Amino acid sequence: MFEAMKEVLVAIWHQDFNALLTPGSAALIYILVAILISLESGFLPAAPLPCDSIVILVGTLSSVGVLEPIIIFPLLIISASAGSWLAFLQGRWLNKLPFVQSWLSKAPTKQMLTVDTLLCRHSLVALFAARFVPVVRSILPMMMGMRVHEEPRFHYFSWLSASLWVGLLAGVGFILPVLPEPISRIVTMGLMAAPLITLSIVIITAITWKIRKALQTKLKLI
Repeated sequence: MFEAMKEVLVAIWHQDFNALLTPGSAALIYILVAILISLESGFLPAAPLPCDSIVILVGTLSSVGVLEPIIIFPLLIISASAGSWLAFLQGRWLNKLPFVQSWLSKAPTKQMLTVDTLLCRHSLVALFAARFVPVVRSILPMMMGMRVHEEPRFHYFSWLSASLWVGLLAGVGFILPVLPEPISRIVTMGLMAAPLITLSIVIITAITWKIRKALQTKLKLI
């Protein structure tokens, strides 16, 4: 059993499509994929796990009949949402530690209020964008655990963003086998580049926001 699990895990990690077509591997794929998605969504040390490509691969395996879409798609959503909830709980726990409270107390009140407003007002957009950036995927729910006090609101946006993320990536993976090979290759490369594109947008937006705030402050002094 352990050897079979190890072989399937290695095949998932290396995206070995042919190895995953082996009869009897479906049950292990369900279990391992759920664990990987939960870990990567909930714990920062698990950020290197290739979960975006795994979700696409799962969609393709569903398309060729290895996995049941009616089982694996909800399982992916549940795993991603559960991982985000674990990260949220970590934020709640960290917020109770004295050194974290001391660090937060040194931050300017105005900026912290701005962070709270952005997290509350743009929760869906933030969580959805974070799904495509491995490190941010677990950090943002953790920050929300520290700053957002409405847990039902967090769960609503977490489940919705997880559904959109899974629906997009797994859905594209599902249609890849029926696309012509050149188009399939381009689509796959585009999806693999999505985390870098999203991260670049986040960085550019943050820099723009900082420059804008600095200019506003300068104009007020003038």
